[in-house]
Amino acid sequence: MLNLELQIIIAFLLDLALGDPRWFPHPVRLIGNFAIKLETFSRRWIASPKKAGLFSVVAVIGGTTLTVYLILRAAGHVHHILQTVIAIYFLYSSIALHDLILHSNAVYQALQRDDLAGARAKVALIVGRDTDTLDKEGIVRAAVESVAESMVDGIIAPLFFAVIGGPVGAILYKAVNTLDSTFGYKNDKYIDFGWAAARLDDLANFIPARLTGILIPMAAMLTGLQFRASLTVYFRDRFQHASPNSGHPEAAVAGALGIRLGGPASYFGQLHEKPFIGDRLNPAQPVHIRRTNLLAFVTVILALVLFLGIRLLFIQIFP
Repeated sequence: MLNLELQIIIAFLLDLALGDPRWFPHPVRLIGNFAIKLETFSRRWIASPKKAGLFSVVAVIGGTTLTVYLILRAAGHVHHILQTVIAIYFLYSSIALHDLILHSNAVYQALQRDDLAGARAKVALIVGRDTDTLDKEGIVRAAVESVAESMVDGIIAPLFFAVIGGPVGAILYKAVNTLDSTFGYKNDKYIDFGWAAARLDDLANFIPARLTGILIPMAAMLTGLQFRASLTVYFRDRFQHASPNSGHPEAAVAGALGIRLGGPASYFGQLHEKPFIGDRLNPAQPVHIRRTNLLAFVTVILALVLFLGIRLLFIQIFP
């Protein structure tokens, strides 16, 4: 059986090559469907929204973790090659670098054609804010912010948990992140029900977000962007965000590009005043989307090398 380090590398390369084909069965979609069904059940039988939400979180995470573990154990009893293939599949399905770059490049290409309506439609697929009235610079900022945030929960956090817990750890993290995506909204429906999901996601991303924020300036140096400004803005603005984690990669990216992110944004027709992140040394231009994608790619490579290096060192010290 291939060791975990090689499994992770193969899974990463598979994501780069294939992405997430819509026709291919994906654990995240199954987890999301399971969560929605549990929401209906728990709201019906548990009066307190917070307790119902907590029950759903525990059930989804416990059920997902146990299912993946049992599938891998059963596959191992059949043949070690089958177990390896399934392990790589779970790892591969937890990584989303290919699709992140694909979707943000679609926004870039629409802007290059001066197709603002098309760019708004494309960026709406990757952000939660209202996009109907965004101008060109607003579209660019939205895309850059999405890539910066998704570096953590789409790639670096899954790799972090994969190195610690293998495919079970990676899918467990995806379950946590999917619960937050499903329930973690601050609206009347989910403010209480989604509390546990949102707090658990914040906790799971705490270390990966901060590691990402430190690695981005290094990636900026390697890609010819602004290393010193990335570090300066990171340490200055990383808490200028409602999320305890999202500001870390956003601040480092804003500094590396010399643009300003954040600021007022509309969600479901309501304007939310948010602090700015970074300095507007340059207006946000479509090229900044491409630069952010390159920055994301190099940051992920650095994270992969760091995580695997630490794991191998740990194995040498504690065989």
